[in-house]
Amino acid sequence: MASEKWAMAVLLLQLCCTSCGFCGKVLVWPCGMSHWLNLKTILEELVERRHEVTVLKFLSIIVDQSKDSALNFENIPVSYGNETAENYLNDFLNVAVNVIPKLPLWQAAKTLRDSFIQMTGVFEDVCRSALYNQTFMNKLRDAKYDVMVIDPVIPCGELVAEVLQVPFVNTLRFSMGYTIEKYCGQLPIPLSYAPVVMSELSDNMTFTERVKNMMLLLFFEFGIQQYDFAFWDQFYSETLGRPITFCETIGKADIWLIRTYWDFEYPRPYLPNFEFVGGLHCKPAKPLPKEMEEFVQSSGEHGVVVFSLGSMVKNLTEEKANLIASALAQIPQKVLWRYSGKKPATLGSNTRLFSWIPQNDLLGHPKTRAFITHGGTNGLYEAIYHGIPMVGVPIFADQPDNIAHMQAKGAALKVNFNTLTSADLLKALRAVINEPSYKENAMRLSRIHHEQPVKPLDRAVFWIEFVMRHKGAKHLRVAAHDLSWFQYHSLDVIGFLLVCVATLAFIITKCCLFTCRKLCMSEKKKRGNRKKRN
Repeated sequence: MASEKWAMAVLLLQLCCTSCGFCGKVLVWPCGMSHWLNLKTILEELVERRHEVTVLKFLSIIVDQSKDSALNFENIPVSYGNETAENYLNDFLNVAVNVIPKLPLWQAAKTLRDSFIQMTGVFEDVCRSALYNQTFMNKLRDAKYDVMVIDPVIPCGELVAEVLQVPFVNTLRFSMGYTIEKYCGQLPIPLSYAPVVMSELSDNMTFTERVKNMMLLLFFEFGIQQYDFAFWDQFYSETLGRPITFCETIGKADIWLIRTYWDFEYPRPYLPNFEFVGGLHCKPAKPLPKEMEEFVQSSGEHGVVVFSLGSMVKNLTEEKANLIASALAQIPQKVLWRYSGKKPATLGSNTRLFSWIPQNDLLGHPKTRAFITHGGTNGLYEAIYHGIPMVGVPIFADQPDNIAHMQAKGAALKVNFNTLTSADLLKALRAVINEPSYKENAMRLSRIHHEQPVKPLDRAVFWIEFVMRHKGAKHLRVAAHDLSWFQYHSLDVIGFLLVCVATLAFIITKCCLFTCRKLCMSEKKKRGNRKKRN
């Protein structure tokens, strides 16, 4: 009887593994906030497919560890408390939300990067806590992971993968100025038609805009990234005991999962190991809570407007909240506003405040007419998924650039958060709701998003499983990774050809001069002979 139970258990295990083709172990180096929402969706799908997923957790504020989660969490024993880390994060958010939006583009980009640099000390401590703790690293080695999934916004995940000798997959939205994708991933970025992140440019640039695009890239490369790369180059070399660079290490990624798609991106070149998986977290709308559904239905033929500035902006100044509420009160639509601050005095009867809203379900509701958004990638993709036109109120980071993309594609209008007036917001809302072109363009993007041969989530999971099964995907990595910068740009070949041309020109010139001299000497000799005869 015992042997039969054992045989049955083995059979069930085999069936589980057969259902996914291969049951593997996944180690995760995460980043928080909106990054985690995307990554968590992938990880939960991996668990559904019977893979064992372990998330390295170094800050309680980075990822939400729900009790009923099927994910495993492994704490890195860092030397500081969560309070210290939270203070750093709050300082960063304060600068990002209250300081950066008031600055010109160049100063805003530099201030944002300076804020990241201030976090470098925290990230370095996390790295040291993990890599220099032999007990911890031995535990990871003994687990024999098949793949690492890494968000490179927080450095060190790729270094852990290098030490463990585990293939890894990068998942990211972008790096500052595309420097990591360009120099570490070898992704071509033609500046003539590929706008740099945060430039707010389209792929159809004037001469002046192309100058701006080039200057912004140089600013990111030499004014900001050089410090960051140099710091981590030294740390990585010190840890591995051999000269190595941050870029070389992160460039060993087998697959890069980019959290956008061609419904959002402008067409540009990409490589075989780059996969665009934007909107992988989007799902069909579910029924709303009863009270919320009743409020939505009370809107009649006018429908509703959904308003959220994301989870990071929990309240606004009283003045800003009042002018927004005043604009919302003047539209016939009902408004569901995610807001945790003091109730504005100008709040209209058509507007209801909520500390939390089921955003995806609301955007998928047939009565939703428009979405007022800060321009975060997750919310933007939910609007694309459901075909909802947008009014963008971007605040910091990639948000202005995201809204610029949607505006260029005709699915959104942008209003300036710092100079915002009730008239500005009201004008943008009326245009987006009443002019058919915005809804038509939003639906066109939605059709593009839905008409993919493979769903974004399935594509992301497939490539992670592919790396597990084949222990990497080196056949997809371009040979550019093995070339020096002058070889990549063929400067050695150009130099060789120039030398050949110069040498040939020199030889031809010498031959011509020699021939000319011979002819001249022969002519002189003939003249001399004639004179003697005469």
